Amino acid sequence: MQRREFIAIMGGSVFGWPLAAGAQQTPMPVIGFLGSASPELWAARLRSFYEGLSGTGYADGRNVLIEYRWAEGQNDRLPALAADLVRRQVTVITALGSTPAAIAAKVATSTIPIVFEIASNPIELGLVSSLARPSGNVTGVTTLNAEVEPKRLELLHELVPTATSIALLVNPTNPTLAENSTKVLQASALKLGVQLNVLQASTDLDFDSVFASIARLHVGALVIGADPLFTSRYRQLAELTLRYALPAVYEFREFAAAGGLLSYGASLTGTFNLAGNYTGRILKGDKPADLPVQQATKVELIINLKTAKAFGLTVPLSLLGRADEVIE
Repeated sequence: MQRREFIAIMGGSVFGWPLAAGAQQTPMPVIGFLGSASPELWAARLRSFYEGLSGTGYADGRNVLIEYRWAEGQNDRLPALAADLVRRQVTVITALGSTPAAIAAKVATSTIPIVFEIASNPIELGLVSSLARPSGNVTGVTTLNAEVEPKRLELLHELVPTATSIALLVNPTNPTLAENSTKVLQASALKLGVQLNVLQASTDLDFDSVFASIARLHVGALVIGADPLFTSRYRQLAELTLRYALPAVYEFREFAAAGGLLSYGASLTGTFNLAGNYTGRILKGDKPADLPVQQATKVELIINLKTAKAFGLTVPLSLLGRADEVIE
């Protein structure tokens, strides 16, 4: 997507900022948006964030400004980007769709309010002291997508029961998620009686070598671990699974829609809407400590039947019946 097209989707608000700011007698509040991926990949999620924000009476360029910082899937850039937003003294930081972004924001400031949207348990990460009363300057939304990774492995095993060796792809630059995924899925693999091979990729340049090694290991299926890098490169990963005829599961629908076999997880459009609402409430004066962490409870199972047929797989009727969507 070209920059001009993206701006058109977002309502042209970027061009409206300087004029709107100049028309105000008092400075507008500023949202520091810390994104782990890129605006092109997050267009739908950003629309949901704006909708949640507008529900509290705020519109970008009219009565609030948004400063964007994009890591483009590179987790090591997040601490510097978060520090830059703190130096600019933004009113609130939104760190969405990324555990490393949320952690980077929390490390960068203990005073500026922070709203996160993550896949993990925020208590275990040390972001909040409790879900009901977060305390401190941090609150947000959790999908717990990382928590349902064992279920992804079970679904993949149900669809490909002949696969005795399954690979798990993790990002070593996101050690919190990588270590947790490895631990819980090794336990799940043991219960299922399959061997788990843990493979690592820290940039998209690693993907080709990873898939080549999967072929050499004679791995029968792949679980893609929860990570912003993999989310930002879901098309590339889906194409590689098709090229190598490798049944794979990931957390987001976009992966299955791009040709991946399965996806299982919460929809981020809904959680970004909730994060936008919390951001607006904080702009109105609410304290993060008084806003309970919200949990997305609905997960969606998406099956790409076309890909299953291409791989010569027969999807059990019991699995089709549980699917929220079947792509044909």
